[in-house]
Amino acid sequence: MTTKKNIAASESVGTRASVARRSADRVPGGRGATSAVTVKPVANAIRILRYLTHTGAPERAADIARHLSINPSTCFNILRTLVAEDVVDFNALSKTYSAGLGLARLVEQLVTQGQRLQLAAPLMQDLAAEFGVTVTLWRRLGADRIVLVSSESSPTDLHIDMPAGQRLPILMGASGRLFAARLGLTDEQLREEFEQLRWARPISLEAYVREVNRARRRGWASDDGYFATGVMAIAAAVCDKSDNIAFTVSTVMIRGDRGEAQVDALGEAVRDLAHRLESVLF
Repeated sequence: MTTKKNIAASESVGTRASVARRSADRVPGGRGATSAVTVKPVANAIRILRYLTHTGAPERAADIARHLSINPSTCFNILRTLVAEDVVDFNALSKTYSAGLGLARLVEQLVTQGQRLQLAAPLMQDLAAEFGVTVTLWRRLGADRIVLVSSESSPTDLHIDMPAGQRLPILMGASGRLFAARLGLTDEQLREEFEQLRWARPISLEAYVREVNRARRRGWASDDGYFATGVMAIAAAVCDKSDNIAFTVSTVMIRGDRGEAQVDALGEAVRDLAHRLESVLF
């Protein structure tokens, strides 16, 4: 860790959409007929999605309606529906709309893991900005390691910077407590693994197990300066479709900077973020 402003720590616009319908009936003269029907609300919804995707910036409903020549009331109602379906995001503070991550789920099978990590970044950035923390994403690497694959810092002057690529023992830190609760280790196996860990400040196996059990109950874990001096971490599991921990998402902050109620609120927010990341990463 360095005492600088950054503190390093080891933890698409279309104009028309149509719905084609082929009739099984015959028209007079014995010829088959195909009729094309344009459902205007559907067409407008697709135009809105294409517009938001191409602009790449949040827009007010009135501006979207003007750009696309859609009735303002109709545009507003379509946007509300798209938000409810999770394909458009709404910012209540700025009253703006932007393309939502739900769009990604429509083409989930076409997205590579690297692209999935890029889709996870905005969610991590939002949490980092809201709570003034650094948000990290760790991927399980084999049977005994995790590797940092993504990190998003808060926009504040003072924050903890964590470079991607670093690796840790699977039972280390807040993430380690999550794995310890799910790996099915016997007491003796856990003791053997625990004795190989090197902590920044002492923690007994008994205290570690209590924190593992607590993490199991509440769905998130914490490490209060045991992994890195002066740093507190809060983590939650990101599970794959088989309910195995594939990633953990963690927040790191200056130790002692928040009260118990604030820590609990952050823990719940991290747990909620982990659930949202599951829909993006898997």
